[in-house]
Amino acid sequence: QVQLVESGGGLVQAGGSLRLSCAASGRTFSSYAMGWFRQAPGKEREFVAGISKSGVSTGYADSVRSRFTISRGNAKNTVYLQMNSLKPEDTAVYYCAAEPATGKSMNYYPRMPLSYDYWGQGTQVTVSS
Repeated sequence: QVQLVESGGGLVQAGGSLRLSCAASGRTFSSYAMGWFRQAPGKEREFVAGISKSGVSTGYADSVRSRFTISRGNAKNTVYLQMNSLKPEDTAVYYCAAEPATGKSMNYYPRMPLSYDYWGQGTQVTVSS
């Protein structure tokens, strides 16, 4: 089992940047595919970015591609989401998620929330216009 704790959210003006971090407990972090999701009020939770257990494969939602970057530091048991050129529509609670990937492709990362077994508590990101 793994526990996830997000940090780095806050209030920022449009065009600004934030860096979210997700710290994972346990000694098998490098065997998990990781994802970032977000949920705005009244909307469903949506995929933002994913990264494979090895870090060699990443993917993004169309709405954030070229503005957000996901990365991971397996030695630090941490996954990051660098968010640049933020827009008011990026306002949401951002969640980190982990999915065991032992025995799966080095490129594997799910895009569906239901595919992930473990979730953090979320961190609020608010972008003002």
